[in-house]
Amino acid sequence: MALTAGIVGLPNVGKSTLFNAITKAGAEMANYPFATIEPNVGMVEVPDKRLARIDELIPAKKLVHTTFEFTDIAGIVKGASKGEGLGNKFLENIRQVDAIVHVVRSFDDENITHVANKVAPLEDIDTINLELILADLDSVNKRYERVKKVARTKDKAAVAEFNVLEKIKPVLEAGKSVRSIEFTPEETKIVKGLFLLTSKPVLYVANISEDDMANPEQSKYYQEVKQFAESEGAQALAISARTEEEIAELDDEERQFFLEDLGVEESGLDRLIRASYKLLGLATFFTAGGKETRAWTFKQGMKAPQVAGVIHSDFERGFIRAETMSFDDLDKYGSIQAVREAGRLRLEGKDYEVQDGDIIEFRFNV
Repeated sequence: MALTAGIVGLPNVGKSTLFNAITKAGAEMANYPFATIEPNVGMVEVPDKRLARIDELIPAKKLVHTTFEFTDIAGIVKGASKGEGLGNKFLENIRQVDAIVHVVRSFDDENITHVANKVAPLEDIDTINLELILADLDSVNKRYERVKKVARTKDKAAVAEFNVLEKIKPVLEAGKSVRSIEFTPEETKIVKGLFLLTSKPVLYVANISEDDMANPEQSKYYQEVKQFAESEGAQALAISARTEEEIAELDDEERQFFLEDLGVEESGLDRLIRASYKLLGLATFFTAGGKETRAWTFKQGMKAPQVAGVIHSDFERGFIRAETMSFDDLDKYGSIQAVREAGRLRLEGKDYEVQDGDIIEFRFNV
């Protein structure tokens, strides 16, 4: 599943620090704008406690977590849509990702430069969102006139696209994002082909101070970010990127002690990874027992043969059926045999839409 979440934000808000913590990839960090120029890409394991539980009940020699990509993109500045800073390069890098993780500085520290010389989360969010909206409006305006001419010939595809552009254009002109518009399934396909920046789903990450980690709700900055995200129908998370980077360097036992000292149950990174995974429309199925118990990533809505193809193209080509049980049923009944006796082990065919948490053994013939 070659889907990636792009980490964006103004310079020096903690994007690369967060990326380092997530991937342990060692992206360059510096206290000056544009420390990141080329986007850094890193694979990250998706934390999933279900994997260990499956192994308890269906032992295997090895456990394998599923993964997906994060991309750390250069900091944006006001005027990027007109080429300021790394403008066009930055915008093109965002076009290549499937979802946006927007990091917003939500802490005070006079030793870390802020490009606007003040900590103002909502102004920072507005700066980036406005640049993305202006870039999209420029793209739509250029396409609008070309498609309008073809639509006059009654070309069905052109008429359909022109109707979508007419729906999008006034929204962008009003300073709102494309993701705020409701589209029909047919219109959604057209929108996807336009590669608009503000059509991508977004997750806002408030980079808070370590002092606020135990109780993020006490951070006035996080409250601002959270309320803005809610107004957009988006999600917000509070994370201390610097602290998470330190936690990521610890072994499992040390990490647990560290989190307990901070008064939190799990790391912010685990929450961020899962939220980003969900933002991308991804879900997890499992194969269990034998050489390995493994978590696999699939796109929500995929049918059983397509999901089989995630493992190997031969599985999809020669698909016969999928012997399936849910994780919840295995957890409840305690063994495959007990699941079978309860009538909860199912044989699913080509039209079955795989669900998150399904444990599957594929039958195929090639």
